[in-house]
Amino acid sequence: MPSADPSAAPKRVSADQGAFLQTMEHLWPYMWPQDRADLRMRVIWAFVLLLLTKLITLVVPYTLKWATDGLAAIGGGRELTGHTLAVMLAAVPLTMLVAYGVARILMTAISQWKDGLFAAVFMYAVRRLAIETFEHIHNLSLRYHLERKTGGLSRVIDRGRTGIENIVRFATINILPTIVELALYLVMLVLQFDWRYALIVLVTTAVYVWFTIKATEWRISIRREMNDSDTDANQKAIDSLLNYETVKYFSNEERELARYDRAMASYEQSAIRTYITLTWLNIGQGVIFMAGMLASLLLAGLGVYHGVNTVGDIALLNVMWLQLATPLNFLGFAYREIKQGITDIETMFELLDKDAEVKDRAGAQPLEVREGRVTFENVVFSYDPDRPILQGLSFDVPAGRTVAIVGPSGAGKSTISRLLFRFYDVNGGRVLIDGQDVREVTQKSLRAAIGMVPQDTVLFNDTIRYNIRYGRWDATDAEVEEAARLAQIDTFIRRMPKGYETEVGERGLKLSGGEKQRVAIARTILKGPPVLVLDEATSALDSYTEMEIQAALERISENRTTLVIAHRLSTVVNADEIIVLDKGVIVERGNHEELLAQGGVYAGMWNRQREADEAREKLQRTQDDASPAADYRDALAG
Repeated sequence: MPSADPSAAPKRVSADQGAFLQTMEHLWPYMWPQDRADLRMRVIWAFVLLLLTKLITLVVPYTLKWATDGLAAIGGGRELTGHTLAVMLAAVPLTMLVAYGVARILMTAISQWKDGLFAAVFMYAVRRLAIETFEHIHNLSLRYHLERKTGGLSRVIDRGRTGIENIVRFATINILPTIVELALYLVMLVLQFDWRYALIVLVTTAVYVWFTIKATEWRISIRREMNDSDTDANQKAIDSLLNYETVKYFSNEERELARYDRAMASYEQSAIRTYITLTWLNIGQGVIFMAGMLASLLLAGLGVYHGVNTVGDIALLNVMWLQLATPLNFLGFAYREIKQGITDIETMFELLDKDAEVKDRAGAQPLEVREGRVTFENVVFSYDPDRPILQGLSFDVPAGRTVAIVGPSGAGKSTISRLLFRFYDVNGGRVLIDGQDVREVTQKSLRAAIGMVPQDTVLFNDTIRYNIRYGRWDATDAEVEEAARLAQIDTFIRRMPKGYETEVGERGLKLSGGEKQRVAIARTILKGPPVLVLDEATSALDSYTEMEIQAALERISENRTTLVIAHRLSTVVNADEIIVLDKGVIVERGNHEELLAQGGVYAGMWNRQREADEAREKLQRTQDDASPAADYRDALAG
């Protein structure tokens, strides 16, 4: 679905501003979409049915009045002249009783028809706003997503979607019909009785609405506390479940349970207060309504006593008040839901208010990749002004060549890949691809030209085929399987009972680290980008798996501009150039042999890693020699 016109987007408002009308004004373009004539016609027909329903509603009390007056006349002992006249007089009130029942059935049926027609309208508005929110979250910069909490964010979106649905639904299905019905009743009372009856209804409605508004405003802060507690509890639950293995490693199930229980206890207290205040609100509304109804009936009763009114007038008033009770009750309920809905979407609106740190510039053109040359030109960058990361960094990755970036932790290696993908904009200098500043081209075209194999591969909770095809959606099954073969994972996949339809689990946890990396490599092979970034793609793997993965990476790097960000130096010995980074500046550069010959930073890192690898291998051999299997081998040899 295309995004809505930004000018039509709802203004972000606070529930404390009493911004119902303002909110409806900005939601209206979603309920009267310019590109959906069918939905606009539904709105028109719903309004026609609304008027028809209320006209029938107005007739219903009269049918009961006429029936009551007729029956009262017959039951009052009036002289009847002949059998035919008696039947006629009795038939009229009985017909009115039937008309009363039919009118109520019609009123209900047409009202439900109207609601059904309008359902497509408000659900379209909910869907469109939900999509805009989802799109906006994806457009927010990496900085936001590194700081966000997934559990809390999902809860905010869920409540926001429900809040929007309540606002649109109750405003259009309840509030507008209630206003129309109330206006018709006031006119009827003035014409049928006198101004005093209309005044009683008007005052009762005004006091009822005033009390509802005041009580609801009082409950808003309690509702907000409940929402905060709910978000906190949900966030802790998801965080704990995502770290299931860590919880088990440290046997901290009881601590996690206690942590979640504290959050739920806070939610429990807030929820109890919310329900208690709702009880008082309902009691107050009931008292106000019954006082108005009783005053009206007493006035009519005095009229009957003085011969001004009939018993049918009392029946008419009783039915009118009973019919008014439903929309008035809905009016209070709708107002509460709308106010609570605005409260629920406050955080969602704050989310929509967040500007993306990185945006396409006006007039940005797609990136044109001719060779795939990558250039960092005097790049300056910091995440925090007080902590510089890159300080005037300049290097060049020629088309089709491989350049590796190495250095100690915190040197700024991974920042380079983030700047190349334009997850952040540089503070100074330029990042170029074939001479084009990445800030001047569209982000979509930029990222389409770059392939990434990260250190920590997170897969979607779907099949292996789905995760590989994520690299290019229009790929055929044969192309997916060929990419897997090139990544040396096809044989493994085919040994599994479901093959390529095997579910990988949440974040790919059903696969080993090496298997996930191979899926990531296959995905990148399928994408076929001219520029490739390998961000410490093997640092978390064992030596044997690392060698296999490294062989696959070298194959896909052929004839591609490749930037390798590495911690383990054994993975970059074949790079055309190695750049040694320290504290955001280049301290050495050259190929593997040249850097070793210099005896500088790179040589020191190489020697330390080699010593560590040798010590690890020696320890492994010692453990193998001390194992029961080694004793068994020695016994066999003897």
